[in-house]
Amino acid sequence: MTRVFTTADRLAPLGLKLLAALNLLFFLSFLAVMLLVAGKARAEGVTCSGKDMTVALRKDDPAAYARIEAEAAKTPNGTGLLWKLEKPGQKPSWLFGTMHMTDPRVVTLTPAAKQAFDAADTVVIETTDVLDQSKMMAAITKEPGLMMFTDSTTLASLLSPQDAEAMNKALDARGIPPASVAKMKPWMLTAMVALPACEMARKSGGAPVLDIKLANDAKAAGKDLEGLETVADQLRAMTSLPMDLHMKGLVDTLKLGDKADDLSETMIALYQRGEIGMIWPLFRAVLPDEAKDSAGYAAFEETMVTSRNKVMAERAEPILAKGNVFMAVGALHLPGPEGLVEDFRKAGFSVISVQ
Repeated sequence: MTRVFTTADRLAPLGLKLLAALNLLFFLSFLAVMLLVAGKARAEGVTCSGKDMTVALRKDDPAAYARIEAEAAKTPNGTGLLWKLEKPGQKPSWLFGTMHMTDPRVVTLTPAAKQAFDAADTVVIETTDVLDQSKMMAAITKEPGLMMFTDSTTLASLLSPQDAEAMNKALDARGIPPASVAKMKPWMLTAMVALPACEMARKSGGAPVLDIKLANDAKAAGKDLEGLETVADQLRAMTSLPMDLHMKGLVDTLKLGDKADDLSETMIALYQRGEIGMIWPLFRAVLPDEAKDSAGYAAFEETMVTSRNKVMAERAEPILAKGNVFMAVGALHLPGPEGLVEDFRKAGFSVISVQ
């Protein structure tokens, strides 16, 4: 990537992109649990308070809602979570879009998805590294610079006093001691503070995100389990983005406050309805002007979604050749002209929406 970003660039909150597109990197579940346990997180009695913004928008401004729907309708393959993959000479397989959250509404598969999963011989997720704590720790230890500042830099040193205070307040609300994240790269903290407190509480209680639940269920059922990336692959991709972009994303996410909970709830509602192509048009309409995106999101999407789509499609092909595969990846990897649905069509598969 050659473009240099400055703090003047307008960036839709990076934490929300992490939450929606990747949520991010399954190891955050692992890391969040470690931090929450160390900080004696306030997991008890935490309830979800976010509201689905589409309900009020549809009622209060139907014209605006119609414009968002019209924009979403232009997104290729923007509707549907379960897709059937077929190619001559191969048994059919399935492509399923996940949301990397522990919410009961997310981790409960629809009947069609459950039927496809139960019948599959092989299950594929983005990375299986997260299932092995030794691999997780090895990735952290081998390349600490991917996750932590290894020089004298701290997060607070890159923030104004006011923003540092807002960061500490957000951490305190989640029971995370600021000292425990002082050397953490900003994108990791951004993803954490973007998560609703109820989601963090469930993680600290050991609840798995959907992808990990599918992997555990596959192992328990004796299915073959494959991964398409390593944790290091994902970390390197995120770390390759400019530091200014990451810091702007952290500050903007902190400024959202409780509105981040509403955005999270809205994403879950859209996910349940399979309206994946509507997520970004809606967010562009409801986020404040200073948080809207142009080149910032384009860079994020190219590095963290589009480029990874191509790698995942290439690595999935020999696995899919065996047939009867259930491939589960983040739902925002599916739609769009550069999404996995189109990538598999270009690779000669017939790809049909089932749900």
